[in-house]
Amino acid sequence: MLLRERLESDLEACELIARAVHEVDRYPTYLPEDLRVFMATPDALGAWVLDQDGEIVGHVALRPASSPPVMDMASEALGLPADRLGVVARLVVSPRHRRLGFGRLLLHTAASEARARGLWPILDVVAGDKGAIALYESCGWVRAGKVTTRWGEYPEVEELVYLGPAVPSAATNS
Repeated sequence: MLLRERLESDLEACELIARAVHEVDRYPTYLPEDLRVFMATPDALGAWVLDQDGEIVGHVALRPASSPPVMDMASEALGLPADRLGVVARLVVSPRHRRLGFGRLLLHTAASEARARGLWPILDVVAGDKGAIALYESCGWVRAGKVTTRWGEYPEVEELVYLGPAVPSAATNS
């Protein structure tokens, strides 16, 4: 298993994983017309893949922002300005490779990068995504609350906002 930065050449595999995840979990809620652009996250601060013997089996990105309601809730809950938050996004693991700790590893990788940049990791998840919610809560993420978001012409979606776990003060960058 190799955890590494995502390359442009990985995007086709990431797109296939995202399609498979959408079929199983309905994430992303609304399948974008150009799923590759969705996965590429042009504003990403970083993006990583898990490569198992040449096969990409998972992906995660760290972004500077999410929707305004998500950013507002997290900022208020943490008492930090939005520019001090790092958003864990596009976390997908191939349905054939679940329950092996890959989601946990990807989540930790993006959260660690956020902290290394002096950002507090946050994320948002569709309120009905029980599997993802169970993962986040088992990793110590704390639910800040629920918001309603809208992407373009799509109907509104209820999302939960999660705050990354606190780290010991000796490990915190001030």
